[in-house]
Amino acid sequence: MKKIVLSLAAIALAACTQQSVQQTQWTDAEIEQKIDEILPQLTLEEKVALCHAQSKFSTAGVRRLGIPELWMSDGPHGVRAEINWDDWGYSHWTNDSCTAFPALTSLAASFNPDLAFEYGNAVAEEALYRGKDVMLGPGVNIYRTPLNGRNFEYLGEDPFLASQMVVPYVKGVQQNGVASCVKHFALNNQETQRNSVDVEVSDRALREIYLAPFEAAVTEGHAWSIMGSYNLFRGQHCCHNAVLNNILRNEWGFDGCVITDWGGAHDTKEAAENGLDIEMGTWTNGLTSSSRNAYDGYYLAKPYLEAIKKGEIDVKTLDAKARNILRLMFRTNMAKNIKSGCMGTDAHFATALSIAREGIVLLKNENKVLPLDPQTTMKIAVIGENATRSMMGGGSSELKSFFEISPLEGIKSHFPKAQIVHSMGYASGPEMFGRVLPSKLNADSLMNAALETVKGADLVIYVGGLTKAHEQDCEAGDRVGLELPFNQNELIEKVMEINPNIVGVFVTGNAFAMPWIDRMPAIVQAWYGGCQAGEAIADVLTGKVNPSGKLPFTFPVKLTDNGAHSFESAEVYPGRFESDSKEFYKEDILVGYRWHDTKNIAPLFAFGYGLSYTSFELSGIEAKMSGKKLTAKATVKNTGDCSGAEVLQVYVGKKDSRVLRAQKELKGFKKTTLEAGAQQTISIDIPTDKLAFFNEETQSWEVEKGTYVVYVGTASNNIAAEIEVEI
Repeated sequence: MKKIVLSLAAIALAACTQQSVQQTQWTDAEIEQKIDEILPQLTLEEKVALCHAQSKFSTAGVRRLGIPELWMSDGPHGVRAEINWDDWGYSHWTNDSCTAFPALTSLAASFNPDLAFEYGNAVAEEALYRGKDVMLGPGVNIYRTPLNGRNFEYLGEDPFLASQMVVPYVKGVQQNGVASCVKHFALNNQETQRNSVDVEVSDRALREIYLAPFEAAVTEGHAWSIMGSYNLFRGQHCCHNAVLNNILRNEWGFDGCVITDWGGAHDTKEAAENGLDIEMGTWTNGLTSSSRNAYDGYYLAKPYLEAIKKGEIDVKTLDAKARNILRLMFRTNMAKNIKSGCMGTDAHFATALSIAREGIVLLKNENKVLPLDPQTTMKIAVIGENATRSMMGGGSSELKSFFEISPLEGIKSHFPKAQIVHSMGYASGPEMFGRVLPSKLNADSLMNAALETVKGADLVIYVGGLTKAHEQDCEAGDRVGLELPFNQNELIEKVMEINPNIVGVFVTGNAFAMPWIDRMPAIVQAWYGGCQAGEAIADVLTGKVNPSGKLPFTFPVKLTDNGAHSFESAEVYPGRFESDSKEFYKEDILVGYRWHDTKNIAPLFAFGYGLSYTSFELSGIEAKMSGKKLTAKATVKNTGDCSGAEVLQVYVGKKDSRVLRAQKELKGFKKTTLEAGAQQTISIDIPTDKLAFFNEETQSWEVEKGTYVVYVGTASNNIAAEIEVEI
C-alpha cells in the first residue's frame, strides 16, 4: 500500500475548500421569530449580562438556554494572539499563531475590490478556526492628516475608494458566518488625545467624507456590527452619540450591534438610549487599573439594571439591545450551519502575498533603474533597520505570525549570485505601546558602519521608513512630524554622497517628507506587507512582479501643504486641549487631493499615482449622460514591452456650483491587466445620485443641475481628458 502523507496546511486547505460551498442559513424572518421566542424567557439580569463584557474579549451567554458566549478578536490584518481573561497580557498559547496579512493601506493601494473580498474571506476562515464570532475590523476612518498613528489600518483619504474596498471585505468576512465590526464610528482621525478630543465638523463634511465608507459598509455590505470611536462629536462621546440612532439606525437601517471601543463608554443613560448594544473594556482597558468585579461596574451592567428597576431608563432600551445581540448570534455562533474554518493554509499565504504585491507603489524609476537582474553578480549593500525589523507590532493590530519574511531575506533569496551585505544604519529602539524607548545602540557607530558598507558596493538598497511603534505608525499616539525618524534623512544623504547608485524601499503606513528625492533614482513604497513582505518586495525589485499599486492618499511636499495643517492652529489639529478640547475641521470637505487640487498646491506624489515597468496610453475617451447615469469610457493600451496593470480613474467636478466643491472627486475606477501591446476598452457607469452634495439647509442629498466636468486619467494629477456633460 502506498503511504500518503498530507501536511497540516494541506489538510486545512482541503477543509476550507469543502467549507467554501454556500450553505443555507436562517432567513431574516426565522431569526426574528426565534428572537421573539427567546426574549420572554430571559430575565432582566440575563439581558443586561448580554450587553457588557465578561472578559477582555468576550461577553456572557445564557447557559440555561444554550445561548453561547460571544467571542471577539482584534483585526483587521489577522487574528490576534489570545489575551488573558482580565488584562492585556498575552496568554502564551502555542497554537494561536495566524497568517499576518498586509495592512489595509496596502490593500487600498491595490485599487482591487476583488482582492478585498479574498482578504476578508481568508481572515474570517482563520477567525472561525480560532472560535471567534466577531472580527474587530476593518477600519475606514479617513486619512485627514499624515500624522495619524493609525492611518496604516485604514483605507486612505478618499471616501469613494474606501467604500469600494470595504464592501467586498465585509462580504468576504461575513459569508463565513463571522461578523465584521467596521470601525471606528466616527471621526476618529487622530490618536493624540483620542479619548477627549471633541470634533466639530460641518454636516456636509460629515456625510460626504467621514461617514461615506460606513454608510457603504452598512447599506451595501450589510455589516453585522459597528465599533464606536473614542472621541467626542459635538459634545457627546461617539460610542453613545445621537448619530447612532439618528443616522446609523434610522436612516441607514442598520440592524446589527454597536460595540464600544475598549473603554469607550462614559455614561449609562446615554449608552442605554443612544443606540449602544455592547460595552467592552471600561474598567480593564489596560490604561486604568483593574478592580474587583470590574465587569459588574460597567455602565451597561449593574448601573443599567438598577436604573431600569428604578424606572429611570425604559426597559424597552434593554429589549432592543438584547434583540440586536441575539440577531448577531443567529448570524454567527447560533447560525444554522456553522463552518469550522482553517488556519495558516497555503491559500491564505498566497492571498497575503497577492495583496502585498499589488499594493506596492513604484514612486520613481529614473533611467529605468528597476527592475534589477536577479542573476546579477553585483555587490549589493542593504542598508536600514527595516530590512530586518519585525513589523508585527502596532497596538491592537499586533499579530503573532506563523512566519515573517523580512526584506533582507527576500532580497537574498531573489539574488542568489549577488554578494549581499547588510548594515542597520540606524536603530529605532524597542517596541513599546504608548511610550518611546530609545535604542541602546550608538547612533553614530551605526551610521559610520553603514557608510563603510556602501563604499565598495555596486548598488545600495536602502530599506527604511517608519515602524509600528509609538509616535510612528501605532495606536494611542500620532507622529511628531512629517520627517523620517532616527536621523534617516541624514543617513540617506551621506550614503548617496558615497554611493549614488541607490534604490529606496520604504516601509510605512503614512506619507513622509523626502528632502533628498531629486538625488534618489528609484523609490518604492512598500507599506507593512505582513508575513510575505520580503517576498513581495523582492518580487517587485527583480521584475518578477510588475508594480501596479496606486497611492491611496496624497504625499504632501511639506506638512502645511496638507489641509488640516495648513491653518497652523491647534484648534484645527490636534485640538485646543488647554480649554475645551474642541477641534474644528476647517478644511471641511477638502480632504487630501481635494485640498491640493482646489487650492492649486502641487503634491510630492498625488492620490492615485503609481508607476509601472511598462507604459500605458489612453485613447477613445468619452463621457456622456444617459437617463440617470453618467458613463465614462476609455481604451487602455499597454505600449511597453511587458505585461502590467493600470488603473483607469474617473473624477467628476461641478462647474459654477452654488456650494463649496472640490475641483474633482473620484467617482469610479477599474484595474485592468494587459499583455504587451494589448488593449482594452473600459466603461465605468456612475449613477447621477452619486454626484449629489449634502444640502445642510434641507438636510438631504441634492444633485445640482448644470455642467459637470468628467476627468479621465490614471492619477488625480494625471488627467488625459476633461469632458463636459450636462445634468
